[in-house]
Amino acid sequence: MALIAFLQAQNCSNYVGSWRHPSSMTDFLSASYFTRIAKTLEDAAFDMAFFDDRLAMPDVYGQSHELALRHGIRSVKMDPTPILMAMAAATTHLGLGATYSTTYYEPFHVARLFATLDLMTGGRVAWNIVTSLNDSEATNFGRTGHLEHDLRYDRADEFLEIVRRMWTSWDADALVLDKETGVFADPDKVRRTTFSGKFFDVDGAFTVPRSRQGHPVLLQAGSSGRGMAFAGRWADVVFTAYSSREAGEKQYQAVKQAVADAGRDPAHVVVAPAINVITGETPELARRNFELTDALSRPEDSLALLCEVLNVDLSTRPYDEPFTDAELAAMSWQGLRDRVIQLSGTANPCVRDFVEHSGRGSLPKGDSTMVGTPQQIADQLEQWFGSCCDGFVLSASSVPGTYEDFARLVVPELRRRGLVRDSYTGSTLRENLGLPAPAEASREAAA
Repeated sequence: MALIAFLQAQNCSNYVGSWRHPSSMTDFLSASYFTRIAKTLEDAAFDMAFFDDRLAMPDVYGQSHELALRHGIRSVKMDPTPILMAMAAATTHLGLGATYSTTYYEPFHVARLFATLDLMTGGRVAWNIVTSLNDSEATNFGRTGHLEHDLRYDRADEFLEIVRRMWTSWDADALVLDKETGVFADPDKVRRTTFSGKFFDVDGAFTVPRSRQGHPVLLQAGSSGRGMAFAGRWADVVFTAYSSREAGEKQYQAVKQAVADAGRDPAHVVVAPAINVITGETPELARRNFELTDALSRPEDSLALLCEVLNVDLSTRPYDEPFTDAELAAMSWQGLRDRVIQLSGTANPCVRDFVEHSGRGSLPKGDSTMVGTPQQIADQLEQWFGSCCDGFVLSASSVPGTYEDFARLVVPELRRRGLVRDSYTGSTLRENLGLPAPAEASREAAA
């Protein structure tokens, strides 16, 4: 059972109310805040922690950042990669991932950054691939608007093709380092990366040798039809969200089928849904912890976050006015839109439906929010494991409280059942996830 922690380089977790939780720390602008989390996760033998990211403050609601700042709605967003390195220095086995956008960065930059991170951590790094989704991100990078949904994935396909070619352009034994002969590297074992497409034209030699795990693990969260096809082609780990165990079983099979359709082995891709776990030593303690946590959410949190991910200003829209088909088609995050349509039972949901069923700004309703004793939580995870997932992504409702509670209470129970390891068995992230080394690129594929 893969265990992955969902992190943010900001003032709160993905649950905005977390910063108001009594057990949340407020020193999030320090390295020690993140290294404490890293040590907790490594003690529990988590496979990985990865950082979600957006490239703008939530300022679509009312076309202003006032609400985000006043209520701490993800209003701090630091670059996750320096934080990743601080966490790597405090650990020896924990895998670490960061989000970087294929829309606002260039392939060489991302390839070099993550290849270097992977070398500096001994092969423990993952790249969470996103295409970005709103106009605020675009204007931060000097653009007038974001690309249309499918075009973002078309660009991302070319981006990944180039990055993979760069990462595999050095053979594992390309470095010679023979001081007597003066030969540093074998030129025949380092190939130029040449690519010409709709979005990119690249011709050059990559500058970073191969890491111990071959290249960084690729993480992606595509849930729309186009996004799932993208994940099927590229992802080593697919991060997803299930509204129920039954829906998860169908989605799990769909993701595995997308991998097979891309000509890859479904057994070599880890599918991990997000879960929210609130636990306590007794049912009463767990219930009280849930009530405390659930009460931290506010409607303005949901509205600000919905505007951000849908790229629609809802500040003046009537709460119960259904969206038209055209308005729904224009929304940036199609996977979230489809989930709200499914859960609300209406083809044309309104703002109220999105607030109540999206899980944005509140604890998600349904099976993915698990409340109970360690034994009850382990029961639910065991029921899900294998039938609809290969592991889990733990979201936090308090930081570091959620991670500490899960490590202290739930992990020992999972270990007693033989569902998670007692200690790390591999030296790289790819090994600990049970993923094979990436295949060597042929000279023809990289030329």
